[in-house]
Amino acid sequence: MTPPTRNGMDRRALLKLTVAGLGAGATALLSGCAEDSTAADGPQPGRDSAGDRNRLHVPPLVESSPGAGQPRTFDLIVQAGRSAIVPAGETDTWGYNGTQLGPTLRVRRGEQVRVNVRNTLGEATSVHWHGMHVPATADGGPHQSIDPGATWSPVWTVDQPAATLWYHPHPHGQTEAHVYRGLSGMLIVDDDDEARLALPRTYGVDDIPVIVQDKTFDETGRLIDTTHVGTGMLGDTILVNGTAGAQFTATSDRVRMRLLNASTARSYAFGFADDREFDLIATDGGLLAAPLRTARITLTPGERAEIIVSLTGGEQVMFRSYPQDLGASGAGTGADDMFDVLRLDAAAGLRSSPPTPDRLTRLDRLPASAARTTRRFEINLDRINDEKMDMSRVDQVVTMNTTEIWEVANTTRTPHNFHVHGVRFQILTIDGQDPPAELAGWKDTVYTPPGIPLRLIMRFTGSTDPVTPYMYHCHMLWHEDIGMMGQFVIVAPGEQAATIPTAEHQHD
Repeated sequence: MTPPTRNGMDRRALLKLTVAGLGAGATALLSGCAEDSTAADGPQPGRDSAGDRNRLHVPPLVESSPGAGQPRTFDLIVQAGRSAIVPAGETDTWGYNGTQLGPTLRVRRGEQVRVNVRNTLGEATSVHWHGMHVPATADGGPHQSIDPGATWSPVWTVDQPAATLWYHPHPHGQTEAHVYRGLSGMLIVDDDDEARLALPRTYGVDDIPVIVQDKTFDETGRLIDTTHVGTGMLGDTILVNGTAGAQFTATSDRVRMRLLNASTARSYAFGFADDREFDLIATDGGLLAAPLRTARITLTPGERAEIIVSLTGGEQVMFRSYPQDLGASGAGTGADDMFDVLRLDAAAGLRSSPPTPDRLTRLDRLPASAARTTRRFEINLDRINDEKMDMSRVDQVVTMNTTEIWEVANTTRTPHNFHVHGVRFQILTIDGQDPPAELAGWKDTVYTPPGIPLRLIMRFTGSTDPVTPYMYHCHMLWHEDIGMMGQFVIVAPGEQAATIPTAEHQHD
């Protein structure tokens, strides 16, 4: 038996971050809207063969225009529109290159890319490349604001391993509202090492994006805000890639699911209704050293995971989110809820796929002894280290090409998590103990249970910029919006941080 942690949680329950059991109040939610996996500009009506679920919309890949000696260029248009998400009626939504969500960007390690982002909304927004190692001026945080009618065109060289990332708005104080209205999309990084592995990789066929969000709709089908309590807005309808009551027909006996928790506040404990095990092969920052056989994976807002599930011809299995132990009690956590997320229907005849490789990548651990600096971050109700977010204040100054330990502690009774821009990290310890296998890989977002300290280690590489900051913050977006965020700059040895100018607005 493992000893209890100081807030009363069983340490195994904390470290595994898995299901706490089917709570008496758990409810399975199904809601219906039709979706079409071939629609170019967003989910559209289309029933599955059984007629009781809706075909999963698979976001199309963004077309690019490569040029000799020029960056590979992608175009995104931020726009408003109308979407039929539930049967009751249409609602106002926002999307990239469509009425809600966005297409999938796919880039390759070593290539230079440019993304032209044009804002056709009536207000300013931004686009943050969550998990991408980019220069601070290309990060898309609140300092890279895109005014109405303007175009922002960041350019960077992809310099990180294969991983499932995502992109979403990051306007100061308005991130939750912009994401909730529909602005999110997946961003996939490929590399040669991952390409050599025998993994499912045909996009939309045996390698599918699973962007999970919770929303609330009124009796007319209109998307509505709910009360902010605890973690923020909690919806009662689950969408996958913008599809409510989603169903996917599998044609191979193994399916790779790229899971993204794109909800603004809700955490999920994912697993299958028959408790079958699956292979966890990657987390936020890329592949694990070896696949982990498990039946549950918990993701808080902003976290990602890649899993491979095996199927038998002709079967149906429901992918669910189960109640979970977040180490916090009271209203506003959503931890006791259970949802049906996505039904997988296996075709009668399935294409055979190779088994998951026993080894995936070399995963070198950063030793604590390599750290030059240790910083402490205390997360409180609406601030970090007793400071609310200030766009003009530099909170931390980091020296390029150094390794640091960041000690993070949630001092509240409310669930929080912690996301760092521009860098990947490894978890050294959780409450003084080694992290479990599912948290032993590269991360950029991690759950911070109440009263449980975490030690993260990271190495800062790339480019310096004493003027333009990166962010660190809780990724429960209401918390971020009300002040739970700070800023750091990366400088050359001996260099000082400069005065941060007013947010850089992109104008036409």
